[in-house]
Amino acid sequence: MSQSLNVVGSATYQRIKRDIIFGELAPASRLKLDKLRERYGASVSTLRETLNRLASEGFVDAQDQRGFFVTPTSRNDLIEIANLRILLECHALRLSVEKGNTDWEGNVVSAYHKLNLIENKLHAGDESLKEDWKRYDWEFHLALIEACGSRNLLSLHSVLYDKYLRYQMLVLTYRGEDAIDEHRDIVNAALERDVDLAAESLRLHIQVGLEHTLEVLE
Repeated sequence: MSQSLNVVGSATYQRIKRDIIFGELAPASRLKLDKLRERYGASVSTLRETLNRLASEGFVDAQDQRGFFVTPTSRNDLIEIANLRILLECHALRLSVEKGNTDWEGNVVSAYHKLNLIENKLHAGDESLKEDWKRYDWEFHLALIEACGSRNLLSLHSVLYDKYLRYQMLVLTYRGEDAIDEHRDIVNAALERDVDLAAESLRLHIQVGLEHTLEVLE
C-alpha cells in the first residue's frame, strides 16, 4: 500500500510541476486543494505533501493562513536563475569534459543528434514540436555535464534548469539558427576536450538566451 501511495505521490508531483513549468498553472495563481483534487485525482494529503515539496524547490509559494500559490515570475528572478545556471553548469561542464570517457562522448553525440534534428524541424516552421524540443534540449545539456562526478551538482542544476525553462515557456519563442550554431559550438569544444572554449561557449549560449527571453518579456 505504501509503495502504491508513493507512486501516486510521485506522479502527482511530476504532473503539477510540469503544469507549472509549461504555464498551465499560471504564475502567482492560487492553488486551491479542492480544484487540484479534481484535476489530478489525488487526495488532499498527497496534494499538500506535493505542494510543500514544490515549495521547497521554489516552484510554489506556501503562505501562512493564505494557502499555496504558483511562485510568481519577475525579470530579477530570471536574471538570478540564469546567472546561477551559468555558475553551476559551466563548472559542471568543465569537470565533465576533463573526466568524461568514451561512453560520455557517445551520449553527448547521441543527445546532440536528436536535438539538432528537432531544431532543424522547428527552424523549417514546424511549431508542434516545442515540448519535445525542450525535452531534447534538457537531455543534451544533461549529457554534457553528466560525467562531472557530483550528484549534488547535478541535482541543483536540474532544479535551476526547470526554473529557467519555465521562463522560456512563458515566451515560447525559438531563436533559430543562432541556437543551432551555439549548440554546435558547445558540443564541438566539449568533444575536442577544450575545457575553456566549451565553458565559454556554454556561458554565451545561456547569456544570449537570457537576453532574448528578457526582450520578449518586456
